[in-house]
Amino acid sequence: MPPVIQVFLGYAFLILGVIGLSLRFVVDLAVAAPVSLVGLVVMALLAYDIFTITLVLQRKEASRALALGLSSLTVPAVPLALFSGMLPVALLVAALGILLLRGLAGDAARAWLNEA
Repeated sequence: MPPVIQVFLGYAFLILGVIGLSLRFVVDLAVAAPVSLVGLVVMALLAYDIFTITLVLQRKEASRALALGLSSLTVPAVPLALFSGMLPVALLVAALGILLLRGLAGDAARAWLNEA
């Protein structure tokens, strides 16, 4: 397994953990309103994340495009961290985003994710 795939899986499981921690808030929102925008976004991200992890672990070719899409979540996180006054976090997220986006587009990831 190429290192970029290992980094991606760590990133994807981190997102999964953050979603798990935020579910209490989403459930509390569901008490007030059965359908909320936050709930829909969190559930869509949860499904997308689990599906992408599953395809990456199965080494499917389609998982590369989905992994690039999930990695693109780092792009809006950089200005969000900058405007919040967290420069070290913004730099860390930017470095992670560059590593993931360039690595997943590279030949090593393409060669490893080769199952039809």
